[in-house]
Amino acid sequence: MEQTMSIKMIVGLGNPGPRYAKNRHNIGFQIVDALAAKHGLSFDKRQFKAQIASGRIEGQRVLLVKPQTYMNLSGEAVQPLVSYYKIELADLMVIFDDMDLPAGVIRLRPFGGAGGHNGMKSIIGRLGGNQFPRLRVGVGRPPGRMDPAAYVLQDFSADEEALMAQVRDRAVRALETWLTDGIDAAMNAFNTKRVNVE
Repeated sequence: MEQTMSIKMIVGLGNPGPRYAKNRHNIGFQIVDALAAKHGLSFDKRQFKAQIASGRIEGQRVLLVKPQTYMNLSGEAVQPLVSYYKIELADLMVIFDDMDLPAGVIRLRPFGGAGGHNGMKSIIGRLGGNQFPRLRVGVGRPPGRMDPAAYVLQDFSADEEALMAQVRDRAVRALETWLTDGIDAAMNAFNTKRVNVE
């Protein structure tokens, strides 16, 4: 019974506001929104520079978090919440976009570096460590010589969106597995080849 008493915190990274909502960089927001919607939770609370949805998923107490600081300062929202709710780092999951993975691929890891992602750099810096699980969501590389910063602030193309709709669903199922069965089970089930559009 002890496991159901602890709170697990799932943080989706992104930039606040409608102009960014469908950007590649906002896939973390999009996935926590999908998880909340599936389980009837709503982001109806604001605390420590973040929008929060709380409740239970698969019997587990959860806190879903969307930092409202803009991406590069995400740690300013995450660290105070971790401290306030006494979240163990093993119970913190952060979801973010990754240009080093092809679109359609997700990767769970129990810990690791920032991989050049400024939102993750901010969180690791504020927490003083990187020993927390993360879900990386592939968005692919920018075409030609396009600036990576400009690329991630673009919306998904129509073709990509068909794929990413399935990726979001897969990510939600991966998070549910993590909540119920832990990081190893989630990695074994979901760290596979890319999703194929039906």
